Amino acid sequence: MRLPVFFAATIAVATPSIAQQEIDLPNPPVAEQRPYSYERHGITIEDPWAWLKDQSYPKIDDEDVLDYLKAENAYFEAWKKPQEAAIETLFEEMKARIKEDDKSVPVKDGDYVYWSEFAPGTQYRLWYRKPATGTSADNSPTDGKLVYDENQAAEGLDYFRLGAMSVSPDGKLAAYSTDTNGAERYTLKIMNIESGEDLETITDRSLGQPVWTAGSDGIVYTVVNDNWRTDKALYHKLGTDPADDPVLYEETENVAFTVGVGQTTDEQWILIETGENISDETYIIPADDPTAEPKLVKRRRPDIQYDVDSAHGKLWIVTNDNHVNFRLAEADPADPQAWHTVIAGSDDFYLQGISAHRDHMLVEGRLGGLDQLYLRDYDSGEMKRVPFDEEAYSAGFSGNPEYAPAAYRISYSSMVTPGTVYDYHPADDRLETLKVQEIPSGYDPSRYTVDRLMIDARDGAKVPVSVLRRKDFALDQSGKLFVYAYGAYGYAIPPSFSTSRFSLVDRGFAYAIAHIRGGDDLGYQWYLDGKMEKRENTFNDFVDVTRGLIEAGYAKPGMVAAEGGSAGGELMGAIVNQAPELYGAVAAHVPFVDVLNTMLDDSLPLTPGEWNEWGNPIESEEAFRTILAYSPYDNVKAQDYPAMLITGGLNDPRVTYWEPAKWTAKLRATKTDDNLLLMKINMGAGHGGKSGRWNSLYEQAEAYQFVIDQLGD
Repeated sequence: MRLPVFFAATIAVATPSIAQQEIDLPNPPVAEQRPYSYERHGITIEDPWAWLKDQSYPKIDDEDVLDYLKAENAYFEAWKKPQEAAIETLFEEMKARIKEDDKSVPVKDGDYVYWSEFAPGTQYRLWYRKPATGTSADNSPTDGKLVYDENQAAEGLDYFRLGAMSVSPDGKLAAYSTDTNGAERYTLKIMNIESGEDLETITDRSLGQPVWTAGSDGIVYTVVNDNWRTDKALYHKLGTDPADDPVLYEETENVAFTVGVGQTTDEQWILIETGENISDETYIIPADDPTAEPKLVKRRRPDIQYDVDSAHGKLWIVTNDNHVNFRLAEADPADPQAWHTVIAGSDDFYLQGISAHRDHMLVEGRLGGLDQLYLRDYDSGEMKRVPFDEEAYSAGFSGNPEYAPAAYRISYSSMVTPGTVYDYHPADDRLETLKVQEIPSGYDPSRYTVDRLMIDARDGAKVPVSVLRRKDFALDQSGKLFVYAYGAYGYAIPPSFSTSRFSLVDRGFAYAIAHIRGGDDLGYQWYLDGKMEKRENTFNDFVDVTRGLIEAGYAKPGMVAAEGGSAGGELMGAIVNQAPELYGAVAAHVPFVDVLNTMLDDSLPLTPGEWNEWGNPIESEEAFRTILAYSPYDNVKAQDYPAMLITGGLNDPRVTYWEPAKWTAKLRATKTDDNLLLMKINMGAGHGGKSGRWNSLYEQAEAYQFVIDQLGD
């Protein structure tokens, strides 16, 4: 008779956590080990929990798998039950910092201004518009027409997410898409804005933002294939059968490339972009002639990226073809492959992107790790910087859809400064404050301070760290420390404002963001130095930052919590294998921890496109050995681990549910401590966890309570 997949007993854990001294927590489920091994490059890998990947995936109906996941969820609920009052306190506290009837600042686009708002008590947004007038006061978010009610659309659903909302140039129609299970296969529809009636359903496999043609008579859009890969751009003419939609472009050359569509700021060109994380190519199509032959801007090349915009009859291209920190070039649309440098690449200034408007080019970049915003004059080439005073902040141009706006919209915040929306008026070099994020329960910034540190990594690199703490937080190791990072894909975690963090900071924590390699905080090379064969720099940076903060007096070993998600969850898995003694609690959300097996499985949707990030262990023995050396799942060892909370989503197409499940199972079977290990799998959600602003906030409260419970209130 086959042994049961898991068992549960009502035996108290040997060393319950601080908040659980008087409760009994049942023993956790134990996943059965089933013999399984494979050989690659002469190396044999044993994987006795491989069965947790349902062989009928993406359909998940293996009862053994589902029973194990449900048992883990029941164990999580057993821990949670005596914590519910504390979680509810945290949730209500964090909720009280959020304005329930909050409204976005209206954005003018054509003849209308658009905004969204929340009604008190609701989970989802309401989308409004009204005719635009000449003054900001008249364009305030009042008395608008309701365009779309997410709450009504989500009624009766466990999960709902609005994926796209694109209004036609004539303002009469909207193309919108929705996801109702977290699998990120969106249903795309066309709606009459005036009546609210759905006119057409285009597809139930949409992904990405559709683009309208200039005549408002059709859209260009992308769909996912059976392997959750957008490999085609299609054109739908309104009123025709979507089954007959012509394919404008199909990616047949590289299985790692995915296709997306966009539009230039001057709305002259529809962009069809194909590529993966570090290389791409773009085609342009006249917005008034969508079935014209796409014109190639420049042929793809390994490790070369470029982005295209258009203004004043020219194409403007940001590319890293001759400098790691990118340059700006221009080209004639009639000869788009002849590029001429406008702004040369710089060792100091990291050029991240541009938006080409009629009167100015908006230039975004980073200098010394901090965001920089410039307005560039087309004739003189003069670059006017938008000034900000704080030493650490996050700023960017946002909400500028029009080609010739009267002012340029900017979003700004810091770890102590609530989110602020400005209009920058270039004529008089003036920032006009349009909105400052309200904190209904009250907020006194004078109680807090931000430290900006540079901490030495073991190889001599200096890693920036931003730390939020109360001014009365003593740097004598008597406090507690929470460290967050991501560290992959060139994505930087900005030192921006978050209301939820104060629930930790006001309980004696310092909250640190480690700007580690793998992100592009200090330029594109900073990203390159944390990927492929240099991947372990990312993990070492995080550990070295933790040690540096301990030495600086923020906490002592064991009184540090760490959190990361997705690739940041991989980071969490690596740091607990490397230096578990530093951490008292670790939260790993949708963690990409089964790296080797995932990169060996080219049938998974994202795997081919990820080889340029992690390496291809199928073809390369060197890549195989590199990944095997750090893959968190493969490097679990018989040692003490900190208390850990691991989360996942059953419908997650990005980090499949079996990665956190297998990792949890192996940790339980291998670790030598009695510290708490929890896994929670959302059975009706995907990569982003539960939908709805309050549901997601409650999940954050659960994670924070886990940390507080383990480190002591």
